[in-house]
Amino acid sequence: MVRRIAERFYDIMERAPEAARVRALHADDLSAVRERLFEFLSGWLGGPPLYFQRPDHKCIMSAHRPFAIGPAERDAWMTCMRRALEECGVPEEIRTLLDPAFLRMAEAFRNR
Repeated sequence: MVRRIAERFYDIMERAPEAARVRALHADDLSAVRERLFEFLSGWLGGPPLYFQRPDHKCIMSAHRPFAIGPAERDAWMTCMRRALEECGVPEEIRTLLDPAFLRMAEAFRNR
C-alpha cells in the first residue's frame, strides 16, 4: 500500500495542473524520488526505516532546503498527497489521522 501511495502521489503530481509549480522543482525523471518517497513513508508510517538505511540518505529537511517552497508549493504537495491517499483506498478515518501530520511535514519544508 505504501508503494502504491508513493507512486500515485507522483502520478498525480505529473498530471495535475495545480501541482505544476511543485512538479517543476523535480528532475524530469521521477524514478529515484518515487523510490525515496516510498522508503521515507515506510519508516515514517511505522514500517522498516528504509530511507534511513540508505548509505546516501540525507536529512529530509536538508534535502528540501535548496528548493523555493512557499505556501503554494506546500498546498500543491498536500493536494497530491490527499488525492493519492484517497485514490489508493486509504479509509477516511486513517486519512483524517494522517492529514495533520502530513500538513505539519509540508509546512516544515517551507522556506519562503
